[in-house]
Amino acid sequence: MNSKTTGVWFAIAVALAAFIFVYQHWLRPAVFTPAPVLPDLRAAAVTSITVAPPDALEIRVDRTNGVWLLTRPISYPAQTAAIESLLDALQKLTPDTRLTPGDLREHSDAQAEFGLVHPTTLIIAAGRQRWQLKIGHRTTPGNQVYLNLVGATGIFVTDSGWLKFLPHKADDWRDTALVDARPGGFDWIVLTNNVRGLTIELTRDPTNHLWRLIRPLQARADTGHLTDILQRLLSARVAQFVTAPPNTDLTAFGLQPADLELWLGRDGNALAGLRLGRALTNNPERLYIQRAGWDTVAVADKSPLAAWYGPVNSFRDTNLLELTAPVAEIEERGPDTPDFILQRHGSNEWSIASQTFPIDAATVQQFLKALAGLRITQFVRDVVTTPDLPAYGLDKPQREVILRAQAGNTNAVIADLLFGAEQTNQVFVRRADENPVYAISAQDYNLLFGDSGLFGEAWQFRDRHIWDFSPGDVAQITLRQNGKTRELIHDGPDKWSLGPNSQGIIDGQSIERAVKQISSLTADGWLGRGLTNLDSLGFKPDNLQISIALKDGKQYHVDFGPAIADNNGALAATTLDGQRWVFLFPESAYLFVLSYLTIPPNVP
Repeated sequence: MNSKTTGVWFAIAVALAAFIFVYQHWLRPAVFTPAPVLPDLRAAAVTSITVAPPDALEIRVDRTNGVWLLTRPISYPAQTAAIESLLDALQKLTPDTRLTPGDLREHSDAQAEFGLVHPTTLIIAAGRQRWQLKIGHRTTPGNQVYLNLVGATGIFVTDSGWLKFLPHKADDWRDTALVDARPGGFDWIVLTNNVRGLTIELTRDPTNHLWRLIRPLQARADTGHLTDILQRLLSARVAQFVTAPPNTDLTAFGLQPADLELWLGRDGNALAGLRLGRALTNNPERLYIQRAGWDTVAVADKSPLAAWYGPVNSFRDTNLLELTAPVAEIEERGPDTPDFILQRHGSNEWSIASQTFPIDAATVQQFLKALAGLRITQFVRDVVTTPDLPAYGLDKPQREVILRAQAGNTNAVIADLLFGAEQTNQVFVRRADENPVYAISAQDYNLLFGDSGLFGEAWQFRDRHIWDFSPGDVAQITLRQNGKTRELIHDGPDKWSLGPNSQGIIDGQSIERAVKQISSLTADGWLGRGLTNLDSLGFKPDNLQISIALKDGKQYHVDFGPAIADNNGALAATTLDGQRWVFLFPESAYLFVLSYLTIPPNVP
């Protein structure tokens, strides 16, 4: 290509670029964007909306202090979301086209043709501003609608989608909530159960947010239960509004007097009320209700309201205690066992002054968790005096547990629990800071402090770690069972052989796996110490005994008692600090013992 041709093409490119620049900045036609039908409408400023259908009652809502209220044809709380949806649609409404006065002159009777003689009228007010829209017929396809803004010329044709937000009757804008959710929630509840002849009053502590009964008795309330049924109440909705003129006799609905009246408030002020009446004759799963302060009768499902009919005890806290602060000291007292005090050091290290053995922090936490999980099975007696205590075995409790937030500080008590007599599979219990007598299940008590319980004495908090060695350091294992002895010699990794006086077939890899399982042995719980006669616990001479000899001469020994059906483990015994200790052999390790560290019955 010669230089002359190149110059021509360069000139053409420059000219084209210049044309594009000029076109983009000065010659390109502007894109037409139609102006909104209501350009000055601001949804947040609207104070009232009136919808007047040609063949139905006028519907009006007014906003006061940020709350929408239906004022015509009845007075009732309005659905904020539905109203805001309409305002949002109107604020964005733009015409698809506009028929000018000249266009309308081509129609002999434009007002009738476009449905504007007897239209639905929509009036919106925002302070001194006022817009009146006349809504005519839909276009033939139905996806557009004719619209006249009073005071403006011509007729707009807009998309008809926004019409779905217009109410056709008052019920379309009536609030269906039974109770309005309030910012900050409620901290006061009063229930008047006219069927039971009972009034219940509850308040919520502003600091810990826990609910408490204050009438008909002072007691801890079940905060979790109340939170749940309050949420269900706030989520409940009206299923149907009933046509009931003002001053209607409400007796027929079971609302005069109401079967149940529920008042909710905050800072001592009633903010919402609900009256619950009788069930419907043709649908017993629904009942009549009435929001306090309004004449309207409605129907709602009974299910989310059922819990409010309960007796006073159904609102009480069934937890024996709630740990409101970290525990630094645990004291146990009992007439049949030595008293002891557990004290925390640092973040989670514990000791017992009267004992030299290490304390298992996990056992302490397990004990605290078990205490916090105790459930009241019966509210036995709410008012108790000192002469009443012997009847419940609480004058001389069989066990007392004191939890303190500060070690050594007798004034820093979190909870003081006194456990009394057992009766009908229950154990009576009382909190030192409360008057009532409660009952917990005997099973729960015995798991903690009974003969086979895990936390009744100081030694039961001993570190559960029994021994720890490397499987490679094992020289020999000796098994004794049913009068027989078998020696297993460790010849190397995964290699085992029978001793000179032992017979049978063994699998070296399986034995190695079993040894790994028991090389770091931790008890599931302590059941006894210093015991000389284990026959009563099921330890028999023919039971399995395992002796482990390490290469450095150390010896470990464990005797097995009966299997435990509940957890597939077994009772076992070993010697620690010169004493015999009985413990729960862990399930996972015991399964390997049964499979690979026993003497088969058919082996001589």
